[in-house]
Amino acid sequence: MLLLGASLFASRPNIVLIMCDDMGWADPGCYGSKQNPTPNIDQLSKDGLRFTNFLATQAVCTSSRVALMTGCYPNRLGLGGVALGPNAKIGLSNDEETLGTLLQKAGYRTGVIGKWHLGDAPKFLPPAHGFNESMITPYSNDMWPRGYGMADESRRKMYPELPRYVNGVLMGHTRDWSDMDAMTSSQGLRSVRFIRDNAGKAKPFFLYLATSMPHVPLGASVDFKGKHATPYADTLADLDRAVGAVMGALRAKNVAHNTLVIFTSDNGPWLNFGRHAGSAGPFREGKGTTFEGGVRVPFIVRWPGVVKPGTVTDALAANIDVVPTILAAAEAPAPKNEIDGVSFMPVLKSEKPTTRDSFAYYYGDRLEAVRKGKWKLHLPHAYRSYVDMIPAELDGYPAKTHQRQIGFALYDLEKDPGEKEDLAAAQPEVVKEMQAFAESERKRLDAGKRPVGRL
Repeated sequence: MLLLGASLFASRPNIVLIMCDDMGWADPGCYGSKQNPTPNIDQLSKDGLRFTNFLATQAVCTSSRVALMTGCYPNRLGLGGVALGPNAKIGLSNDEETLGTLLQKAGYRTGVIGKWHLGDAPKFLPPAHGFNESMITPYSNDMWPRGYGMADESRRKMYPELPRYVNGVLMGHTRDWSDMDAMTSSQGLRSVRFIRDNAGKAKPFFLYLATSMPHVPLGASVDFKGKHATPYADTLADLDRAVGAVMGALRAKNVAHNTLVIFTSDNGPWLNFGRHAGSAGPFREGKGTTFEGGVRVPFIVRWPGVVKPGTVTDALAANIDVVPTILAAAEAPAPKNEIDGVSFMPVLKSEKPTTRDSFAYYYGDRLEAVRKGKWKLHLPHAYRSYVDMIPAELDGYPAKTHQRQIGFALYDLEKDPGEKEDLAAAQPEVVKEMQAFAESERKRLDAGKRPVGRL
């Protein structure tokens, strides 16, 4: 029986899931950047499958992470449109099974390193959500007293010191700018340690590395700081090195051939930070919106023997689909509760060109747009716009955005991915069909909502 169990574990892949914070679709070199040095991320693309049509489920920190960890639209679980701060009274319910919980039950050794953002109370931290090992910052790195620049004291009364928890225990703080500069390398080193400690053992492992960068305020180690075209490029060079260190550790432990590696971002770029922000490339707007610039993100899968190297797909997929896909790869049971994700395993195996045909774009609990095939219909809503921003007085500080309104607006994303030409007047039947789909999606989700976690 022991030999049978060991054989079963050996047949399943190790899993490394890397999610960056606020990285834009066009930031890695393999997605077109000419100024950001990302050779290790680009190598993942050369070794694997690059998605061009992958969506974050909501373009804000906590909500996107809820989707990634549960396979659910975050407003189904009461966490839509939020970025939980210190001493939050809510978090991801302990009745929900995270990817950590599901893989732990399936016999994986689980670890999370980096930004957590699913609640900072003990009952919401990683040990309560299926992770054997953890070193996390509980929320965004701008939720600290030092603001966005050396002389910025504006947040001193808003936020306490930025804590770091190891296995659920407070073990230190990110107190100053030198600590911020060391954050990426620290998260990378801890990830390497997790791989070294757990690779080649009887159990396969799952590592979730959620980097705090390139969310502002930016940090970069001395090896990269001030050495590239922008502060953002410095940070990406530092982050890329951490990705390379993770891949190096997999090779050193001789498990790279049997490890599924996923690389992505939680949402689009926070564009009002200028040279300290990423790029959405050809897409409209950025973080905090349901335009493609806010939700379309890099997504790369490397899985030797399964994924064909150097391939690209335009298959529609979203981070709610990661849970069922990874569970299929791990041969693990499905969650006990209903989820919204659909496995894109057939796309990874080149068995089907696509597995998802539609998507609902929520922000908070408000349905702002829907997609079916090539069509995307925006429903009337107000939104944050990064067009014609009022410049900030200091580099690295946020420019002022504008509030704008959009009515019913229909776009053909195949011909117009930048959402520039509204075809609603020319395609009334399509608009009618999309409105009916929006109504059915709203009713479906409302009927299946579950309680948020509370203290």
